[in-house]
Amino acid sequence: MLGLMAREFSEARYDKMLYRRCGESGLMLPAISLGAWETFGGYVGAEVAQECLFGAFDLGITHFDLANNYGTPPGNAEIVCGEIIKQMPRDELIISSKAGYRMWPGPYGEWSSKKYIVASCDQSLQRTGLDYFDIFYSHRFDPDTPLEETLGALNLLVQHGKALYVGISSYDGAATDRALAICAEKGYERVAIHQPYYNMLSRGIELDLLPVTERQGIGIIPFCPLASGMLTDKYLKGDIPAQSRAAERWGEDWVRKNLSPERLAALSKLNEMAQQRGQTLAQMALAWILRLPEITSALIGASSFKQVQENVAALDNLQFSNEELAEIDRLAPAIV
Repeated sequence: MLGLMAREFSEARYDKMLYRRCGESGLMLPAISLGAWETFGGYVGAEVAQECLFGAFDLGITHFDLANNYGTPPGNAEIVCGEIIKQMPRDELIISSKAGYRMWPGPYGEWSSKKYIVASCDQSLQRTGLDYFDIFYSHRFDPDTPLEETLGALNLLVQHGKALYVGISSYDGAATDRALAICAEKGYERVAIHQPYYNMLSRGIELDLLPVTERQGIGIIPFCPLASGMLTDKYLKGDIPAQSRAAERWGEDWVRKNLSPERLAALSKLNEMAQQRGQTLAQMALAWILRLPEITSALIGASSFKQVQENVAALDNLQFSNEELAEIDRLAPAIV
């Protein structure tokens, strides 16, 4: 258990961070947000998590993203981060959580029924010790539950003061479009934000989802913007560095599957481009995502405060020449 001593934060924390409006809502998010998937409450200890969250807030990161199934065991990320958040100014923070993956036995322990979503939100609030979430998500599309029921459950959370905004994650473009139509038809709380998988190596949402979110005016906060570390310098030699997620979680099979000689060659060329821009590969990958005005924020994970600092420094250069973008377009299909 972390001590709940008073903590003073940097008075300059809002001076340099870039904030973007979340679609057409009144919500502003930092261009870099910090998530807890697999790290905090997982293979990263509470002390490191506290250093990351405190340090991130000093840099202007006000948004911390959780989910009911994050951590080891599932739910532990909310417990660990909840203790840390108690030492921070709650009204300056955007805290999100999600429900969708299996959390308890039986037919009501996963997916997106009203029963599961409401129960999951209550459990998440209890684990974090919070009175409400700023954003609560449907974590994945449920093919067997009517979308009207899922959105109605999210609306109920807002009506009961358990969430301020609602979001969806990993819905395709058609389901997202239908969700917005249902919200308008039923008078439900409008979906404010979508959290999809998106990075330089996986660009499917550019054709499927982004046209919908831009037309509908909802925010986008991509998760895995660094492709689980592939868009960093960690794996450029094809090795598994100690204290990486590959070493702690995934192992050699993951490396063999995802880092073929062809992919490593393309990543090496991207790394050279990043160096010419005065950036690390990770910084360039984040800048490449954030070059799009429709992207509200990039959701990073971190196992050290040093990684948070490096990622925030990506904001120093978000501009790309046409030649750079063309070269990324040429290399990216070879990596997909």
